[in-house]
Amino acid sequence: MVASNNKVELICPAGSLPSLRAAIDNGADAVYMGFRDETNARNFPGLNFDETDAIEGIKYAHDQGKKVLLALNTYPQPEHFKRWEKALEYAAKLQVNAVILADPGLMRFATENFPELRLHLSVQGSATNQHAIAFYHEHFNISRVVLPRVLSASQVKSVIVNSPVEVEVFGFGSLCVMVEGRCALSSYVTGESPNTCGVCSPAKSVRWEETSTGRQSRLNNVLIDKYSEGEAAGYPTLCKGRFQVGKNVFYAMEEPTSLNTLEILPELVKMGVSAIKIEGRQRSPAYVKQVTRVMRDALDRCQSDPDNYSPAESGVAILDKVSEGRSHTLGAYHRPWQ
Repeated sequence: MVASNNKVELICPAGSLPSLRAAIDNGADAVYMGFRDETNARNFPGLNFDETDAIEGIKYAHDQGKKVLLALNTYPQPEHFKRWEKALEYAAKLQVNAVILADPGLMRFATENFPELRLHLSVQGSATNQHAIAFYHEHFNISRVVLPRVLSASQVKSVIVNSPVEVEVFGFGSLCVMVEGRCALSSYVTGESPNTCGVCSPAKSVRWEETSTGRQSRLNNVLIDKYSEGEAAGYPTLCKGRFQVGKNVFYAMEEPTSLNTLEILPELVKMGVSAIKIEGRQRSPAYVKQVTRVMRDALDRCQSDPDNYSPAESGVAILDKVSEGRSHTLGAYHRPWQ
């Protein structure tokens, strides 16, 4: 287990310069961002950072003593590897505090060419046990691992106890039924793998249609969902679509909801997590502001007086309003039989 300084970092999403500022201004210890291409796993049009915004955003964070983590967490294909190489070179030039990587080949390139860069193993690397983490630490000198959201609280604790590096876990945000880094589901419909192109539902494949029976969403012309009048239409992904099974129509794989760890923050802190991460680089600056503020307050109260901590009702209400499906869950963390 890596020694903890008892300070759990709050890591917040920065999908744009306004979101970065919102995170820093409302209590983030660090933000994570990506470049405006497929080198990161949130490759949406209009999202992420070009050169000008990256320089300005990193300066804004560093001027306030905050950290910037850069996500280069997709898997480059051989014919395009130079693009990822250049991204790493630029990351070193920008003096980001760490680079979040998933691809072993890219890690090798980083360790050989930019040894001064601190490396974090992305959730896309899908390391769920001490042996996998030890492998990446031994061969690529990673300093931190971001755990996939498929482990129970007891499993997370076991990983932390045996991990040779710092452990970062998700504390709030949209959930996925798949194991991060191992999902190729949308590629069957779109022809593009989320792990190489950076998004599970490419914007060019997404369509919303108004019909006589209501709004419909499609992914590459495949019907994903139908919505009744007044019902919010979510971004179409295969895993969160509604399907007809027999005579029933329902969320066959996963119902939209968000992970919310407010009630178990003391448990996570006592386990020795190094950082709590908020999901949502694709979300708005308003989302980042609200979630960061709530999680900052909760984490501060939890760390100052864990025995008397309880989630603030107002904070829970705020997070429910910005949650998928306006509901929350502990997800895999809560497995009472373990």
